Amino acid sequence: MPGLVQSRIEYFPALSPIDKIRHAFVGRIPGINVVSDKTEALRRLDAVHREYRREIGVGDWPLVAAQQVHGDKIAVIDRAMGCKHEFAGCDGLITNRNRIALGIHVADCCAVYIVDPKTPAIGLVHSGKKGTELSIVSKAIREMSAKFGSDPGDLIVQLSPCIRPPHYEVDFAAAIVEQCREQGVKQIYDSTVCTACDLERYYSYRAEKGKTGRMLALLALT
Repeated sequence: MPGLVQSRIEYFPALSPIDKIRHAFVGRIPGINVVSDKTEALRRLDAVHREYRREIGVGDWPLVAAQQVHGDKIAVIDRAMGCKHEFAGCDGLITNRNRIALGIHVADCCAVYIVDPKTPAIGLVHSGKKGTELSIVSKAIREMSAKFGSDPGDLIVQLSPCIRPPHYEVDFAAAIVEQCREQGVKQIYDSTVCTACDLERYYSYRAEKGKTGRMLALLALT
């Protein structure tokens, strides 16, 4: 298992030097049949995803997730949580609490990591075509400013692999970057990787016609 875990975790160079956080992006897991609906696919992936959380040192921390309904609602985690919690109707999570792992599942949509190393505070947002049209990342940045006093100029934003043209008709990653700039974010990093281009490393809802697994984005304050 350790070798498998190491081979499927990605770390982003822009986030790795920040000693106040732990992060990861977990890609396709070989050997697990995920040709099913989302609920069943996540059930089949759960044991391995738990192993990945242990690998990055957050295995014993509460895991907070969003239901992900392609909306713009942001959940604010400002208190201690149980071992696992999912916020209904939400697509974004922000917190200034230590030792709580934020989790977002994606399979073409973008997982957007937002880190304020000064306050400190963090956010993790699910933004695909619909969420980007609703400017959910902009809303998360504004919420971090309002709830935690984060200065957008201090934020570091990282975009995960996601589907991109020509495999998709909309370049929502470019729109996310522009939205961040409009909010005053100066440090914006995009992986530039297309999920539909590499089905050995990533799941793609579009390329696999909806019958596929989910990548897992993780972000936590230490």
